[in-house]
Amino acid sequence: MTRRVALPGAAELFRTTVRPEQAPVAESSRSGSGRGRHDSKITVYISDDELVALEQARLALRAEHGISVDRGRVVREAVAVLLADLDERGADSVLVRRLRREPGE
Repeated sequence: MTRRVALPGAAELFRTTVRPEQAPVAESSRSGSGRGRHDSKITVYISDDELVALEQARLALRAEHGISVDRGRVVREAVAVLLADLDERGADSVLVRRLRREPGE
């Protein structure tokens, strides 16, 4: 039995994932923790499509913006942005709106 991981093809890595209806979130004082040592750990299970989208974002940051980061850093920054938006906008935040949606919408 091989322990090799099946990797996505180029078509999966470079498909469009941006939705035009998504508005950018303003920057705030919250930020991701960067590259330093992290004392706490969580495990998050995501779908194959979400993993591919995360990897696409990481590759786009490197290819289009010259920013070389790992997936963990992208996730920490995304969490910081969502929490800042929740702090600033409360019930109108992206997080609250998305979590209120019914499954399957």
